[in-house]
Amino acid sequence: MRISVINGPNLNLLGKRDKDIYGWKSLEEIQEDLTAQFPEIDFNFFQSNLEGSIVNQIQLVTNNFDGLIINPGGYAHTSVAIKDALGEVTIPKIEVHLSNLAAREEYRQVLLTASACDGYISGFKEKSYYAAVFLIRNIIESRGA
Repeated sequence: MRISVINGPNLNLLGKRDKDIYGWKSLEEIQEDLTAQFPEIDFNFFQSNLEGSIVNQIQLVTNNFDGLIINPGGYAHTSVAIKDALGEVTIPKIEVHLSNLAAREEYRQVLLTASACDGYISGFKEKSYYAAVFLIRNIIESRGA
C-alpha cells in the first residue's frame, strides 16, 4: 500500500512554533514515527509553503498512490484551488490538523478543503496522522471486500 502525505505552509516549523497548540514533534519526527509504526506502508512525504506546489502534488496522487493524507495548514480555510484539486482525487483522502480547530479562532472554523475529503481529523497533534493511516487502510480494505 502506498500513501502520499502532503503538508502545507509552516508545517516545516513543527517542533519550534506554538508547541502547546501543534505539539512538540518536528515534521521529520512525525514522518519517522509513521514509517516505524506502519512498516508495511510505503509513504511519500511532501511539504511546501506554496499553494501551487501543493496543487501540483495533489494532481499526482490518484494514479500513483492508494491513499492521501493532507494537512493543508492555513490553506484549509482559504484555498479553493486546493479544494478543487482534492475534488478530482478518486482515492481515499483524509485531512488532518494537529490542533483542535473547534477550540480556536472563528476564522479557523471554515474548512474549505475538508469538504473535498472523505473526512477530517483535528486536535490530536501527531496522532492525527496515525489515525488517518488507520482509517485509510480500513477504507481500502473495506472497498476490497
